[in-house]
Amino acid sequence: MSTSSTASAAASTTTSIRWQQLIAGIVCMVAAANIQYAWTLFVPEISKEFGWSRAAIQTTFTIFVVVQTWLAPIEGYFIDKYGPRVMVLIGGLFTGLSWIVNSYADSLTLYYVGAVIGGIGVGCVYATCVNAAIKWFPDKRGLAVGLTAGGYGAGSALTILPIANMLSTSGISETFWFFGLLQGGVIMVAALFLKAPTKDAVKASDKVPQSRRDYTLPEALRAPVFWVMAAMFIGTVTGGLMAVAQLGVIAQDLGVKDFKVNLYFITMAALPFALMLDRVMNGISRPLFGWISDHIGRERTMFIAFTIEGLGIVALGTFGHNPWAFLILSGVVFLAWGEVYSLFSATAADTFGTKHVAKIYGVLYCAKGVAALLVPLGNILMEATGTWSSVLFTVAAMDLSAALAALFVLRPMLLKHHAANAEWAKTNGITLVPAAATGH
Repeated sequence: MSTSSTASAAASTTTSIRWQQLIAGIVCMVAAANIQYAWTLFVPEISKEFGWSRAAIQTTFTIFVVVQTWLAPIEGYFIDKYGPRVMVLIGGLFTGLSWIVNSYADSLTLYYVGAVIGGIGVGCVYATCVNAAIKWFPDKRGLAVGLTAGGYGAGSALTILPIANMLSTSGISETFWFFGLLQGGVIMVAALFLKAPTKDAVKASDKVPQSRRDYTLPEALRAPVFWVMAAMFIGTVTGGLMAVAQLGVIAQDLGVKDFKVNLYFITMAALPFALMLDRVMNGISRPLFGWISDHIGRERTMFIAFTIEGLGIVALGTFGHNPWAFLILSGVVFLAWGEVYSLFSATAADTFGTKHVAKIYGVLYCAKGVAALLVPLGNILMEATGTWSSVLFTVAAMDLSAALAALFVLRPMLLKHHAANAEWAKTNGITLVPAAATGH
């Protein structure tokens, strides 16, 4: 066999393997999604059964997100040490166990314990699968990470109606038990197919600037561009995270929760329909904007998406009392929010290299944990002002500020960063992607 034929066969095998890895990662993310995205369905039922306040119940959500995000740097260390298979197996076990604990919970303390377990489990799954997509697809990083994160964003769309129906017929305990076993089992089976790529198995992009220098975590933390990304991440993720946690409560307070949506072939209440639509839009958002960013650059894509999200939130606060406006605008908000998880992870890898990206993005991902701490403040602000508009306008301002920062702060800093990397590479005899090929 000729050298060219051998190389072609090897490339074909690598292509096949990496798409298999991507599919396995997406399956894991879909199965892990319910703990975050279906939680809003349980809040009214838990409050009704036990009489606890919304704020106390929503502390469960905050604990989950904080644990999931703030343990990410530690999980990044273990990903590099033990590989994706072991980490996702552990993640699947903890993800399933979380809801099984919830099925026995008769106190807020037990729900908080379940949230800690779930945060560890989902954190292991999420960090590992995103890290794998980054490393297997440097040439299509935005798309691959977007598809992976999209599995997490849209995954619960498959189970929103079954969970809602089971809650109404079987109650909280049985619903938590059944879906805990189901999602934990699916993750653990899919984990058996995961593995890390070998060195130089895939080639980098020729359209988006990507560092050939692999920064260590301390080096990345000393770079000002890292902290600009972290601030933007907090600003953009807060609004969407608040909508995820509070959409059921917002719908109830706006008086649209029980509005019947007639689609001719099916009729359902506005809230389950909005949740299903939002999950789909959230899932579409991540690969869509990830793919766009592979072609026009991360910062330009951030500007477009964050602006749409900010304007969508303003419109939701203004017209949300109309049931159809609530449905459409909540979908717009989720369409323009979900991409934060594909854009910031891809940008982190582009900026700091892939060798230590699990740790670096793990620290950057803690921004989601900071945003989660702001979620309960939404209830406090709403109660103080008597309207959700005050909350929505506040987070919209954060989104629009991040949109402007993407073009006028982050982009110039990244240009300087990559220029410095080019100089470093020249000094060390490393060939970089030509700047003319980047479109920047």
